[in-house]
Amino acid sequence: MMWILGALGLILGSGIGWQVGMFFFSPMGLYVAIITAACGVLGAVFLPWGLRAEAGWLGRELQRMPQIRLEAMLMGVFLGLAAAAFLSLPLSLLPPPWRMILPCVLALALAYVGAVSLQMASPFPRSGSQRRLAQSGGEGHKDQYVLLDTSVIIDGRIADISRTGFIGGTMLIPRFVLKELQHIADSPDMLRRNRGRRGLDMLNRLQKESVVPIRITDMDTDEAEEVDSKLVVLARELDCPIITNDYNLNRVAELQGVTVLNINELANAVKALFLPGESMRVGIIQEGKEAGQGVGYLDDGTMVVVEDGRRHVGRTIEVVVTKALQTAAGRMIFARPE
Repeated sequence: MMWILGALGLILGSGIGWQVGMFFFSPMGLYVAIITAACGVLGAVFLPWGLRAEAGWLGRELQRMPQIRLEAMLMGVFLGLAAAAFLSLPLSLLPPPWRMILPCVLALALAYVGAVSLQMASPFPRSGSQRRLAQSGGEGHKDQYVLLDTSVIIDGRIADISRTGFIGGTMLIPRFVLKELQHIADSPDMLRRNRGRRGLDMLNRLQKESVVPIRITDMDTDEAEEVDSKLVVLARELDCPIITNDYNLNRVAELQGVTVLNINELANAVKALFLPGESMRVGIIQEGKEAGQGVGYLDDGTMVVVEDGRRHVGRTIEVVVTKALQTAAGRMIFARPE
């Protein structure tokens, strides 16, 4: 196969070199022969190399491309080449080498424009994973899905969020995520074992209390081995977001163009906003880092640092907000006793 590509590259390169040489050094002479030979060698070397480098990528893209998109692309190429054939007639009257070069450039440009235009005009089809979901009876509300990862199931807040109805469509839990939960629950480390069991309990609660459909799917992918990588690949195939609170998964998914719904970001966004001068009740549970300070927490976990609050440790008091800060760890409020 490679020698055929090499021969094709030699022929194409020699033809282009001969045309260029005849244009600049007509009539036929030594310079024309040198340019023809050099272009032929370059074509024989670089054409097989370039096609071999792109063959793997092109094959994978064509396999992933839905049939309706592939048909639209081929039809666009055909229409573009047909239009180029009609438009090349007046171009063939130009002096050389333009009468050889411009028709080729026009054909490539119109074939590309036709392929892109018809693909954009074709209806967006389901991916292979979406078809497998439909065939297995996993149709979601308006064909929308969200994937849950292991960390967000263990966290447990997704169970409360799902009861509110803010999540639309079907929540999908791949079988490999469930296996990871079971593996964590069977860990000899007590902390990991407790986390795994909590995740299984939360999953059971989700199935009982959620107002949106929940489905455990057997869909998997051979393109990755780790659970996080599998989730990203699956989300790309389904064109759906991932719900997580894992920072690393968040970053990897965003770099690959996958939408991420981060529970921690949602929690920070819906925390109560207290402005300077407003009053609140807070329980002082410990001393602060600075002298005389007391520290308490609101119901949503927001830390409240109370100046001169050390003497109120163990009590719930009225405080007045003096300042509110948004840090990487969350929102922090400074206050003083009322």
